[in-house]
Amino acid sequence: MIDTPVVEDSAPPAEPSRRLRRRGDGKMAVGAVIVGLFVLAALFAPLITSGHPADQDLLNRLAPPSRAHLLGTDQLGRDEWTRLVYAIRIDLRVAVLGSLIPAVLGSLIGIAAGLGSKWLDAAIMRTSDIVVSLPLFIFFIALVGLLGPGTGFLFLGPGELPLIIGFTVISWVVYARLLRSEVRRVRSMDYIRAARLGGLPRRRVIAWHIVPNAIGQSIVYFFVDVGLAVVAISTLSFLGVGIPVGTPEWGSMIQSGRGVIQTNWWLIAAPGAAIALIGMGLALIGDGLDDRIKS
Repeated sequence: MIDTPVVEDSAPPAEPSRRLRRRGDGKMAVGAVIVGLFVLAALFAPLITSGHPADQDLLNRLAPPSRAHLLGTDQLGRDEWTRLVYAIRIDLRVAVLGSLIPAVLGSLIGIAAGLGSKWLDAAIMRTSDIVVSLPLFIFFIALVGLLGPGTGFLFLGPGELPLIIGFTVISWVVYARLLRSEVRRVRSMDYIRAARLGGLPRRRVIAWHIVPNAIGQSIVYFFVDVGLAVVAISTLSFLGVGIPVGTPEWGSMIQSGRGVIQTNWWLIAAPGAAIALIGMGLALIGDGLDDRIKS
């Protein structure tokens, strides 16, 4: 009797990959809903709030939450819900621009380092080492304070441009290092060598094969970076740096409500919850994208 060998399928099961993809899609969906609600609230702020965020009613100071004032009023009688919603515009605008500009700049520098000559790579990496060696948060505060709030620029309000410049100066290095590492990893893969041996022009190999396959982790980090930028903006406003005092901004609202936390705790809880929620939503989108890439 002759035994017939059993041929087993050596391919790994696809189920773990599908499970990871579904999990990533779920995270992105939840994160997109959270962030989408904030964006819609910012876009339709005049329709879901009462009056202007700077309107004062000194006879109705520190009023508790009610039908007229959903989150009560602050020490100057300003409606807390109105200020909370209008603050979304400032925080998200600065956070997105303060992450997008260094993301684009740093990605271009990282691609140049990963594909360029050895001396160009060394020059870029040594420059990034210098930036990383700085006490970044202290340097950021000093730079924003030195630039001052200004009077606004184009569609940006007072204090917003210095924050964006500060984020760009300290954040480009992260994207540059990340893209350099990914580009060097991708360009050493077999299919890139095959494309080159097949006669594809170098520019086409870079544009069609290397960059699209190297950019994924930078996109993931971008969403996380926006959430970190929101926290940084609020922290600086809490310290009195960046966005001018009196402007509806979450960190400034927490600072102004700190003195009455025992009796009017919602003045701190509402902006604090907003910071946590937007950060969680952005982190979920980034984590979901990471799961999709890995699947």
